Amino acid sequence: MFIDKAKLYIKAGKGGDGCLSFHREKYRPLGGPDGGNGGKGGDVIIKGEKNLKTLLDLQRHPHYKSKDGEHGWSSNCYGKSSKDLFINVPLGTVVKKNDIIIADITENNQETVVALGGRGGRGNAAFKTSRNNAPRVVEKGQPGEECTIELELKMIADVGILGYPNAGKSTFLSKVTSARPKIADYPFTTLTPNLGVVSFYDRTLIFADIPGLIEGASKGKGLGHDFLRHIERTKILLHMVDAYGYNKKNAYSTYLAINKELKDYSKKLAKKLQIIAVNKIDVPGSEKSLKLFKKKRKTVFPISALKGEGLKPLLAEILKKIDTVKEEEPIEIKTINYKYEPEFSIIRINNYFEVIGKKILDLIAMTNFNEEESIRRFQNILKKIGVDQKLKEEGIKIGDIVKIGDFEFHYEE
Repeated sequence: MFIDKAKLYIKAGKGGDGCLSFHREKYRPLGGPDGGNGGKGGDVIIKGEKNLKTLLDLQRHPHYKSKDGEHGWSSNCYGKSSKDLFINVPLGTVVKKNDIIIADITENNQETVVALGGRGGRGNAAFKTSRNNAPRVVEKGQPGEECTIELELKMIADVGILGYPNAGKSTFLSKVTSARPKIADYPFTTLTPNLGVVSFYDRTLIFADIPGLIEGASKGKGLGHDFLRHIERTKILLHMVDAYGYNKKNAYSTYLAINKELKDYSKKLAKKLQIIAVNKIDVPGSEKSLKLFKKKRKTVFPISALKGEGLKPLLAEILKKIDTVKEEEPIEIKTINYKYEPEFSIIRINNYFEVIGKKILDLIAMTNFNEEESIRRFQNILKKIGVDQKLKEEGIKIGDIVKIGDFEFHYEE
């Protein structure tokens, strides 16, 4: 099954906890703190894989979490950092985070980090000072980043074949490549884009057969709307026209209607170089339709995809024109500039105060509340960065509830 969109729920690994330990040796009774730091949690990385053609597996399994870092050990041994988690995607995948394009995966093994693993917490050896030779302070590991990302596949092909249903696109692709698309005489036979490789005069080109478009496709009508994005990356377009038209429209009218849909969807797409092929010239009566079409457009290639007539001149023209087309400009990747945010902010609802902010949430997640010294350190940090003062300015009173993360405290002086 061809799937070209997927939403993934990502969680990077948590850092390992720092170790609380003191050196114990027979002849060194006061060996001092020797608790090591925890290891870093694994990042989550999107990676391009040339052999993949669909996002089906990712859509079926949308939740991904990298492993946590190992905890620190005694004897100043650091915990092992976790390996990064790689998620393979097909080439041509656009990666969005918070509705912003952060990567365009177009090369094999191309990587982009979408979620950073948390750093390891420090062991008590890291808190030793001249004034505190035996600290009982340790940090828990920093939580890994959580996010939701959207993947959108846009096929990478040299030539995009477009046209109304039953124009003969799939038949053409089956004749010039080894692709075996489903072919039948009814609308919307092609339910998914098909790729085929054409070898012609020692050249290799990739053709993409796009499901049939109809009027209103750019606004969501029919099947074509979901796949218009796949011809955005093609170098040129092969416009396949049924000599007998479609749905009471003559051949030239269907040609104009398709181009209108391209323009409505994307002005850039409408400006792509097109080569026109009028198909089914083997059917009696097609000569008249072809003659009328040539009055409007001089450069037209009459073919019979079913019988293989006229295919070589058409392929030769495609080969000639494709070298004149400039390389497609890569999708613009927006750089997420650093945006200053306050270390914390306070939300007040009656006598309930909630302190929010990434630094504060990381601090409370990394504090070991089983040790009194760690609690004192936590309170001192809140005071130094101005949380106490801000709560007083908001009118907090003794006994009011303060919430930070998953913890609730009763305020005291």
